[in-house]
Amino acid sequence: MTRSSSPPKALVTGASSGIGATYADRLAKRGHDLLLVARDGMRLNALAERLREETGVAVDILAVDLTNRFHLERVEQHVAEDPTLRLLVNCAGLGSRGPMLSTGKADIEAMASLNITTLMFLTQAAAKAFAERGGGAIINIGSVVCLAPEKFNALYAASKAFVLALTQGLDKETRPYGIRLQAVLPGLTRTEIFERAGLDIDRLDPTMIMEAGELVDAALVGFDRGELVTIPSLPDIGDWDAFEDARRHLGPNLSRQHPATRYGIEG
Repeated sequence: MTRSSSPPKALVTGASSGIGATYADRLAKRGHDLLLVARDGMRLNALAERLREETGVAVDILAVDLTNRFHLERVEQHVAEDPTLRLLVNCAGLGSRGPMLSTGKADIEAMASLNITTLMFLTQAAAKAFAERGGGAIINIGSVVCLAPEKFNALYAASKAFVLALTQGLDKETRPYGIRLQAVLPGLTRTEIFERAGLDIDRLDPTMIMEAGELVDAALVGFDRGELVTIPSLPDIGDWDAFEDARRHLGPNLSRQHPATRYGIEG
Protein backbone atom coordinates (compact mmCIF):
# COMPACT_ATOMS: atom_id res chain seq x y z
CA MET A 1 0.00 0.00 0.00
CA THR A 2 2.81 2.38 -0.85
CA ARG A 3 2.85 4.95 -3.58
CA SER A 4 4.36 2.47 -6.06
CA SER A 5 1.47 0.00 -5.73
CA SER A 6 -2.12 0.32 -6.83
CA PRO A 7 -3.76 1.97 -3.81
CA PRO A 8 -6.93 0.38 -2.49
CA LYS A 9 -10.09 2.28 -1.62
CA ALA A 10 -9.99 3.77 1.88
CA LEU A 11 -12.75 4.54 4.37
CA VAL A 12 -12.02 7.39 6.77
CA THR A 13 -14.26 8.17 9.75
CA GLY A 14 -14.34 11.58 11.37
CA ALA A 15 -13.39 12.91 7.95
CA SER A 16 -15.09 16.31 8.05
CA SER A 17 -12.32 18.03 10.04
CA GLY A 18 -9.03 17.67 11.90
CA ILE A 19 -7.05 14.46 11.71
CA GLY A 20 -9.71 12.66 9.67
CA ALA A 21 -9.90 15.37 7.01
CA THR A 22 -6.11 15.43 6.85
CA TYR A 23 -5.95 11.67 6.33
CA ALA A 24 -8.50 12.05 3.53
CA ASP A 25 -6.32 14.69 1.88
CA ARG A 26 -3.10 12.69 2.18
CA LEU A 27 -4.64 9.40 1.05
CA ALA A 28 -6.27 11.08 -1.96
CA LYS A 29 -2.87 12.49 -2.92
CA ARG A 30 -1.51 8.94 -2.71
CA GLY A 31 -4.14 7.84 -5.22
CA HIS A 32 -6.67 6.15 -2.93
CA ASP A 33 -10.34 6.36 -3.83
CA LEU A 34 -12.23 7.35 -0.70
CA LEU A 35 -15.37 6.83 1.31
CA LEU A 36 -15.58 9.66 3.83
CA VAL A 37 -17.78 9.32 6.92
CA ALA A 38 -18.84 12.00 9.41
CA ARG A 39 -21.95 13.78 10.67
CA ASP A 40 -21.40 17.09 8.88
CA GLY A 41 -22.64 16.50 5.33
CA MET A 42 -21.87 20.03 4.12
CA ARG A 43 -18.24 19.78 5.17
CA LEU A 44 -17.92 16.30 3.70
CA ASN A 45 -19.32 17.52 0.37
CA ALA A 46 -16.93 20.46 0.27
CA LEU A 47 -13.95 18.24 1.08
CA ALA A 48 -15.01 15.60 -1.45
CA GLU A 49 -15.37 18.18 -4.23
CA ARG A 50 -11.94 19.63 -3.48
CA LEU A 51 -10.23 16.25 -3.42
CA ARG A 52 -11.88 15.13 -6.66
CA GLU A 53 -10.77 18.33 -8.38
CA GLU A 54 -7.22 18.32 -7.00
CA THR A 55 -6.39 14.62 -7.25
CA GLY A 56 -8.84 12.99 -9.66
CA VAL A 57 -9.71 10.18 -7.24
CA ALA A 58 -13.27 8.99 -6.67
CA VAL A 59 -14.69 10.29 -3.40
CA ASP A 60 -18.00 9.15 -1.91
CA ILE A 61 -19.48 10.39 1.35
CA LEU A 62 -21.74 9.09 4.09
CA ALA A 63 -23.17 11.74 6.40
CA VAL A 64 -24.10 9.66 9.44
CA ASP A 65 -23.93 9.77 13.23
CA LEU A 66 -21.69 6.89 14.25
CA THR A 67 -23.11 6.87 17.78
CA ASN A 68 -26.43 5.84 16.21
CA ARG A 69 -26.50 2.04 15.90
CA PHE A 70 -28.55 2.08 12.69
CA HIS A 71 -26.18 4.56 11.07
CA LEU A 72 -23.20 2.53 12.20
CA GLU A 73 -24.70 -0.57 10.60
CA ARG A 74 -24.89 1.29 7.28
CA VAL A 75 -21.16 1.90 7.42
CA GLU A 76 -20.49 -1.71 8.44
CA GLN A 77 -22.53 -2.80 5.43
CA HIS A 78 -20.35 -0.72 3.11
CA VAL A 79 -17.25 -2.32 4.63
CA ALA A 80 -18.67 -5.80 4.16
CA GLU A 81 -20.01 -5.34 0.63
CA ASP A 82 -17.44 -3.16 -1.18
CA PRO A 83 -14.75 -5.50 -2.56
CA THR A 84 -12.49 -2.57 -3.49
CA LEU A 85 -12.26 -1.36 0.10
CA ARG A 86 -9.07 -2.51 1.85
CA LEU A 87 -8.10 0.35 4.14
CA LEU A 88 -9.98 1.64 7.18
CA VAL A 89 -8.87 4.72 9.12
CA ASN A 90 -10.76 5.11 12.40
CA CYS A 91 -10.44 8.80 13.28
CA ALA A 92 -13.87 9.60 14.74
CA GLY A 93 -13.73 10.39 18.43
CA LEU A 94 -14.94 12.63 21.25
CA GLY A 95 -12.91 14.42 23.90
CA SER A 96 -13.80 15.10 27.51
CA ARG A 97 -15.45 18.25 28.89
CA GLY A 98 -13.75 18.01 32.28
CA PRO A 99 -13.10 15.54 35.11
CA MET A 100 -15.09 12.33 34.97
CA LEU A 101 -16.85 13.04 38.28
CA SER A 102 -18.40 16.18 36.79
CA THR A 103 -19.19 14.69 33.39
CA GLY A 104 -22.84 14.03 32.63
CA LYS A 105 -24.15 10.59 31.77
CA ALA A 106 -25.08 11.60 28.22
CA ASP A 107 -21.53 12.83 27.53
CA ILE A 108 -20.05 9.66 29.01
CA GLU A 109 -22.30 7.47 26.88
CA ALA A 110 -21.49 9.44 23.71
CA MET A 111 -17.74 9.25 24.32
CA ALA A 112 -17.79 5.53 25.10
CA SER A 113 -20.02 4.88 22.10
CA LEU A 114 -17.82 6.70 19.58
CA ASN A 115 -14.35 6.10 21.02
CA ILE A 116 -14.89 2.44 21.92
CA THR A 117 -18.02 0.79 20.50
CA THR A 118 -17.96 2.36 17.04
CA LEU A 119 -14.25 1.76 16.58
CA MET A 120 -14.59 -1.82 17.82
CA PHE A 121 -17.41 -2.75 15.45
CA LEU A 122 -15.83 -1.09 12.41
CA THR A 123 -12.48 -2.68 13.17
CA GLN A 124 -14.10 -6.11 13.45
CA ALA A 125 -16.12 -5.60 10.27
CA ALA A 126 -13.03 -4.53 8.36
CA ALA A 127 -10.89 -7.37 9.72
CA LYS A 128 -13.49 -9.94 8.64
CA ALA A 129 -13.92 -8.38 5.19
CA PHE A 130 -10.21 -7.91 4.58
CA ALA A 131 -9.49 -11.50 5.62
CA GLU A 132 -11.89 -12.70 2.93
CA ARG A 133 -10.33 -10.32 0.39
CA GLY A 134 -6.81 -11.54 1.05
CA GLY A 135 -5.48 -8.53 2.90
CA GLY A 136 -5.95 -4.94 3.92
CA ALA A 137 -5.03 -2.45 6.61
CA ILE A 138 -6.65 -0.81 9.62
CA ILE A 139 -5.34 2.40 11.16
CA ASN A 140 -6.77 3.27 14.59
CA ILE A 141 -6.24 6.72 16.04
CA GLY A 142 -5.64 6.53 19.78
CA SER A 143 -3.82 8.99 22.03
CA VAL A 144 -0.72 9.18 24.20
CA VAL A 145 -3.05 9.73 27.16
CA CYS A 146 -3.44 5.96 27.33
CA LEU A 147 0.17 5.90 28.57
CA ALA A 148 -0.44 8.58 31.22
CA PRO A 149 -4.04 8.06 32.39
CA GLU A 150 -3.51 9.75 35.74
CA LYS A 151 -2.99 13.10 33.98
CA PHE A 152 -6.24 13.26 32.01
CA ASN A 153 -9.95 12.53 32.10
CA ALA A 154 -10.16 8.91 33.23
CA LEU A 155 -12.79 7.81 30.70
CA TYR A 156 -11.06 9.43 27.75
CA ALA A 157 -7.73 7.87 28.71
CA ALA A 158 -9.40 4.49 29.21
CA SER A 159 -11.12 4.70 25.83
CA LYS A 160 -7.79 5.33 24.15
CA ALA A 161 -6.19 2.47 26.11
CA PHE A 162 -8.88 0.28 24.57
CA VAL A 163 -7.82 1.43 21.10
CA LEU A 164 -4.20 0.48 21.77
CA ALA A 165 -5.03 -2.90 23.34
CA LEU A 166 -7.47 -3.80 20.56
CA THR A 167 -4.95 -2.94 17.87
CA GLN A 168 -2.09 -4.83 19.50
CA GLY A 169 -4.21 -7.87 20.28
CA LEU A 170 -5.87 -8.06 16.87
CA ASP A 171 -2.55 -7.72 15.07
CA LYS A 172 -1.50 -11.25 16.00
CA GLU A 173 -4.88 -12.70 15.01
CA THR A 174 -5.05 -11.02 11.61
CA ARG A 175 -1.47 -11.23 10.35
CA PRO A 176 -1.99 -14.69 8.79
CA TYR A 177 -4.68 -13.09 6.60
CA GLY A 178 -2.37 -10.40 5.28
CA ILE A 179 -3.94 -7.62 7.36
CA ARG A 180 -1.84 -4.74 8.66
CA LEU A 181 -2.74 -2.83 11.81
CA GLN A 182 -1.42 0.43 13.17
CA ALA A 183 -2.29 2.35 16.32
CA VAL A 184 -1.39 6.02 16.06
CA LEU A 185 -0.93 7.78 19.41
CA PRO A 186 -0.98 11.56 18.95
CA GLY A 187 -0.12 14.00 21.66
CA LEU A 188 -1.83 17.40 21.77
CA THR A 189 -2.94 18.13 18.21
CA ARG A 190 -4.55 21.29 16.88
CA THR A 191 -8.06 20.11 16.02
CA GLU A 192 -11.64 21.07 16.83
CA ILE A 193 -11.87 18.42 19.55
CA PHE A 194 -10.70 21.03 22.06
CA GLU A 195 -13.33 23.58 21.04
CA ARG A 196 -16.05 20.93 21.20
CA ALA A 197 -14.90 20.04 24.70
CA GLY A 198 -15.06 23.70 25.74
CA LEU A 199 -11.28 24.10 25.97
CA ASP A 200 -8.98 26.79 24.54
CA ILE A 201 -5.97 25.06 22.99
CA ASP A 202 -4.14 28.38 22.72
CA ARG A 203 -3.87 28.46 26.52
CA LEU A 204 -1.70 25.34 26.43
CA ASP A 205 2.07 25.20 25.97
CA PRO A 206 2.58 25.73 22.20
CA THR A 207 5.70 23.55 22.22
CA MET A 208 3.45 20.56 23.01
CA ILE A 209 0.92 21.14 20.21
CA MET A 210 1.40 19.46 16.83
CA GLU A 211 -0.39 20.51 13.65
CA ALA A 212 -2.65 17.86 12.14
CA GLY A 213 -0.74 17.86 8.86
CA GLU A 214 2.58 17.04 10.50
CA LEU A 215 0.91 14.40 12.66
CA VAL A 216 -0.67 12.55 9.74
CA ASP A 217 2.45 12.83 7.59
CA ALA A 218 4.52 11.25 10.36
CA ALA A 219 1.89 8.59 11.01
CA LEU A 220 1.91 7.60 7.33
CA VAL A 221 5.70 7.31 7.40
CA GLY A 222 5.28 4.99 10.38
CA PHE A 223 2.66 3.04 8.45
CA ASP A 224 4.96 2.70 5.44
CA ARG A 225 7.69 1.42 7.76
CA GLY A 226 5.38 -1.24 9.18
CA GLU A 227 5.08 0.17 12.70
CA LEU A 228 2.35 -1.41 14.79
CA VAL A 229 2.39 1.55 17.20
CA THR A 230 3.34 5.04 16.04
CA ILE A 231 3.96 7.93 18.44
CA PRO A 232 4.81 10.83 16.11
CA SER A 233 6.42 13.02 18.79
CA LEU A 234 8.64 10.31 20.32
CA PRO A 235 12.30 11.01 19.38
CA ASP A 236 13.77 7.60 20.23
CA ILE A 237 11.87 4.44 19.25
CA GLY A 238 14.12 2.63 21.70
CA ASP A 239 12.08 4.17 24.52
CA TRP A 240 8.93 2.48 23.21
CA ASP A 241 10.79 -0.78 22.69
CA ALA A 242 12.01 -0.65 26.31
CA PHE A 243 8.44 0.03 27.48
CA GLU A 244 7.19 -3.00 25.55
CA ASP A 245 10.06 -5.18 26.81
CA ALA A 246 9.18 -4.24 30.40
CA ARG A 247 5.54 -5.14 29.77
CA ARG A 248 6.45 -8.52 28.29
CA HIS A 249 8.81 -9.19 31.20
CA LEU A 250 5.77 -9.29 33.47
CA GLY A 251 4.23 -12.08 31.40
CA PRO A 252 5.49 -15.21 33.21
CA ASN A 253 4.26 -13.91 36.57
CA LEU A 254 0.86 -12.48 35.63
CA SER A 255 -0.96 -15.71 36.35
CA ARG A 256 0.22 -18.20 39.02
CA GLN A 257 -1.34 -20.95 41.12
CA HIS A 258 -0.71 -19.06 44.36
CA PRO A 259 -0.27 -15.39 45.39
CA ALA A 260 3.25 -14.03 45.38
CA THR A 261 5.17 -14.60 48.62
CA ARG A 262 5.26 -10.83 49.23
CA TYR A 263 1.61 -11.05 50.34
CA GLY A 264 2.44 -13.62 53.05
CA ILE A 265 -0.40 -15.97 52.12
CA GLU A 266 0.35 -19.67 52.35
CA GLY A 267 -0.95 -21.79 49.49
